[in-house]
Amino acid sequence: MKKTLIALLLLTLVVGSAFAQGGAEASAATYPTGPVSVIVPYSAGGGTDLIARALVDAAKGSFPKNITVENRTGGGGAVGMSFGANAKADGSVITMITVELVTLPHTGTGGGIYYDQFKPIMMVNSAYAAVTVQASSPYNTLGEFLSAAKTKSMRVGNSGVGAIWHLAAAGLGKAANVSFNHIPFEGAAPAITSLLGGHIDAITVSYAEVASQVAAGNLKVLAVLAPERIAATPNIPTAKELGYDAVVGTWRGLGVPKNTPDDVAKKIYDIFDAAAKSPAFVKFMQDTDNIIDILDGPAYGKRLAVDNEMFKALINELGLKQQ
Repeated sequence: MKKTLIALLLLTLVVGSAFAQGGAEASAATYPTGPVSVIVPYSAGGGTDLIARALVDAAKGSFPKNITVENRTGGGGAVGMSFGANAKADGSVITMITVELVTLPHTGTGGGIYYDQFKPIMMVNSAYAAVTVQASSPYNTLGEFLSAAKTKSMRVGNSGVGAIWHLAAAGLGKAANVSFNHIPFEGAAPAITSLLGGHIDAITVSYAEVASQVAAGNLKVLAVLAPERIAATPNIPTAKELGYDAVVGTWRGLGVPKNTPDDVAKKIYDIFDAAAKSPAFVKFMQDTDNIIDILDGPAYGKRLAVDNEMFKALINELGLKQQ
């Protein structure tokens, strides 16, 4: 009886060990084994959401158990990114991380998120702010708008306190020596809706996010906060060339919880790198005036670290740290 028990115990240990090793090997080899969620930390219809959905649509063939986009808004992106950072580290939850990951912590509005809570997968897109007003606005140039801001309170909408489009307006205000009344929204889409309704005077979101309304004749862009003119809008001047040294932009990419196995992260990168190069995704980005800007995981990680220090200094300089 004793020999039988010992034999059973040894068999259990051997089988258990083999199962564990096989499971570890299969984690990447068979990924994904179940449904996958892509977290977008902003409202539906905004730039981050639309790019995420186009990318997921291009990759869906690699997810036989289904892949879905889930909007988790709040805190200028902090709520959704915090959820993604604390998800199970098995590749079942992927987060669309944005530049707010390295801005919000320094404004004191990050709710505990920090860039090293993620393992970067890839950067997908970059964009710069566009100072946009209603088509019927009396201001036809950036100079006219900024001159008016010296005598009246201009309500400028953004995608959340401490988010990049807030920093864009604050940076422009500092460069022009004016102050704005900053109005936060949970993403670019509701800010655009508010501008269309005449509830605010301007927004400083990306050009891609307002392009359709500009084409429809509802909005007009006064300037872009880019280092040089944007290819999609060669007739729109930069703030810098008009004498205002304000260059502020964003990036968007994918991240997973930091303890996700490297081989699983590499598999996710391979899937989405192929999706980002697909004709359907490339056409979507071209049609929506979005810039494809790919960095792999290691390069994206270096970008996060560099931008973290840069925005820390900018936020301190602008005095945007919440007490």
